[in-house]
Amino acid sequence: MKILFAIQGTGNGHISRAREIVPLLQQYGEVDLLVSGTQADVLLDQPLSFRFHGFSYIFGKKGGVNHLESFKRMKLSRLWRDIRSLPLKNYDLIVNDFEPVSAWACKLQGRPSVSLSHQASFLSDKTPRPKNTSFWSELIFKVYAPTSHKVAFHFEKYDDFIHTPVIRSEIRNMEPSSQGHITVYLPAFHDETLLPHFKQITDVSWEVFSKHCKTAYTDGNVSVQPINNQKYNESLATSAGLFTGGGFEGPAEALYLGKRVLVFPMKYQYEQLCNAEAAARLGIPVIRQIDENFVPRLKQWISAENKMRVEFPNETASIVERIVKEHT
Repeated sequence: MKILFAIQGTGNGHISRAREIVPLLQQYGEVDLLVSGTQADVLLDQPLSFRFHGFSYIFGKKGGVNHLESFKRMKLSRLWRDIRSLPLKNYDLIVNDFEPVSAWACKLQGRPSVSLSHQASFLSDKTPRPKNTSFWSELIFKVYAPTSHKVAFHFEKYDDFIHTPVIRSEIRNMEPSSQGHITVYLPAFHDETLLPHFKQITDVSWEVFSKHCKTAYTDGNVSVQPINNQKYNESLATSAGLFTGGGFEGPAEALYLGKRVLVFPMKYQYEQLCNAEAAARLGIPVIRQIDENFVPRLKQWISAENKMRVEFPNETASIVERIVKEHT
């Protein structure tokens, strides 16, 4: 059997989840990998069969999306060419993690495909949303990477096709401890914006993983380094907590390890605002801006007894098995 697994390359969550799913798919046949998008810092262990520019937003440096840079890098004519040129006739199964090139190629060629993503959870009205919903953002969930079948992941099973998160084996096999530092992953902020605030809280150290630095450095009680999967995993497992954006996989893995979590969703990024609402319903504190209350809120979070461990069951292998059986 021949399988195509198409993965979104904006952010690191999709690639991180795929690192767990790819070996499971390989148990059922030959797997070709496709990645589109330009913003991932984590790599797959296996070679790619297809690499496309895709359709990505660009992380800013002040907490939001860089709309101008996103527009400048948007190549719609190239996207259309890639969609039309993607060969699909030899595949017995096409699995899609919110990846637009393969999704629209399937639609044009009349091929079924299975969504296996976090974003698919927003196709259910039961999935948490912020108070002020966005018509256009909700439309993007439906049309960005349309598939004929859907399997989704979220913090809770809000609907019958939604499962709890994929926790990578490399995380499940770790023995968590606490060396007292806070692990930080806020890709929409430049580290120079964050450091002055972190340095005011001297009773902890901060380990910042930054999209915007090329060389590791230390400034007072703050260490900053480029994103590295292994180093990030080690930092998280030995941390006192995770301060992160409004993504999905990062908070889920921290909760699984029993770490306290603080979420700071990106401005103007509707999916992260939805994730923040879901996190808040779990009891995770959410912070939304850097102002005069930013440092006091960080201190309050650090000192509070707000750790929680969530036992996300390991369902990934059975989910992949069911997809193969039902859709080939």
